Amino acid sequence: MKKKYVLLILIAYGIIFGFSLFAYDKKLSHPIIEDKGHLLPVSIKSVKAANGEEELQQIVKNANKTNDKLSIAGMQHSQGGQTLYPNAIMIDMKKYNKILNFDKKHKTITVQSGATWNDIQRYINPYGLAVKVMQSQNIFTVGGSLSVNVHGRDIRNDALIDTIQSFRLLNPKGEIINVSRTENEELFPYVIGGYGLFGIILDVTIELTDDQLYITQSKAIDYQDYTSYFEKDVVRNEKVKMHLARISVAPDSFLREMYVTNYTLAPNQVDISNYNKLKNDNIVAIPKFLLGISRYSDWGKNIFWNLQKDYTIKTNNKMETRNNVMRSESAFMEYDSETRTEVLQEYFVPVKEFTRYIDDLRSVLEKEKDINLLNITIRYVSKNDHAVMSYSKDNMFALVLLINQGRSKKEISHTEKVIRKIIDVTLKYNGSYYLPYYSYPSKEQLHMAYPRTDEFFNMKRKYDPEERFVNLFYEEYGK
Repeated sequence: MKKKYVLLILIAYGIIFGFSLFAYDKKLSHPIIEDKGHLLPVSIKSVKAANGEEELQQIVKNANKTNDKLSIAGMQHSQGGQTLYPNAIMIDMKKYNKILNFDKKHKTITVQSGATWNDIQRYINPYGLAVKVMQSQNIFTVGGSLSVNVHGRDIRNDALIDTIQSFRLLNPKGEIINVSRTENEELFPYVIGGYGLFGIILDVTIELTDDQLYITQSKAIDYQDYTSYFEKDVVRNEKVKMHLARISVAPDSFLREMYVTNYTLAPNQVDISNYNKLKNDNIVAIPKFLLGISRYSDWGKNIFWNLQKDYTIKTNNKMETRNNVMRSESAFMEYDSETRTEVLQEYFVPVKEFTRYIDDLRSVLEKEKDINLLNITIRYVSKNDHAVMSYSKDNMFALVLLINQGRSKKEISHTEKVIRKIIDVTLKYNGSYYLPYYSYPSKEQLHMAYPRTDEFFNMKRKYDPEERFVNLFYEEYGK
């Protein structure tokens, strides 16, 4: 009897062990992956690191044989599933990051697409050169930046597409082709701003510019005066090379108070070598603490806004090189919560419509007391239709919103409702919105903001008829 009992226990243990081993193996082979928004956890088939060109080719060719879907990932700061797809193979490009060629005379650099802007800055800074266009932070991969066609603070060089000479593309067939404005030129405006749907960008040749020394000039301004101030004192002043503004989200001055910062060429006699050491994040404890209290209280928002505004203005006339201006601190914005997350949204509105737009936006947001808006930064992009999915249909201000929200279905649904109202206001003024973020906008709103949407997705299917390269953005809007 005892032997029989022991045998049953051994059998039961074996069954449990077998199932556990199976579950563990499945977890390893089907990991749950998230982007930085933490709202789209996806079970994928596997993650494959980009270790070399031949290996990448083999991944694509094997996927064609096995009919696997492929998605492409860099730093995964896009928040709308642009790097993810269920049961797909995710190709992690971060290790594919070599500097391949540098031409100081002609001011160009060729890098593998997993290289970050920080990698480039560290390489070119000793030669007195700088990047023309990139995001306000330098932590992103070049391939990811091309895929969303970024813009930055430079008001003379707006969209990244205009600084790209050429790139090599690993296409859905597993072939490597050169793409430029003269070679396979049909693909150029689709892949840049193409969200990884046309293949793997292998390496990129980028135009550089001279590093320059700027002096910061900041001032407070009423939102109603911003358009005339910008057109008269910023755009027409050729010495102003970069610009940003912030508008208050604090209850006491909500969408009324602003401050602006211009980066103006420093006098020629000032030696840039005294300032061109690349900076890193400085002390972040205080701004991190202030941002923290602003997340959870109106009085915290008021305190944070007033201190931020006053400090910026009081530290006027600071000297910074172009490379350092493009190394904005981000560590203080790091946020970790099991139940909440922080998402970005970005809206583009014609410069001349700014005041009326803000008045309408305020009317919407004052009724939505549950939306936890933490910051709005404003930049400028000039009219540019060089990418098929271009966001700047006119000379426009770009408003980048940082929103703290919950992760539950109810909270996601509420944010979606508010975002759609904001987009309706934006479209009313012939504006648009940026595509790398969570898929709150409706399909109708997408087509209004991006009139060439059908052309874009039709070209994707023409070029990739098997839909080898996919992501959740395509699943939501392209099918």
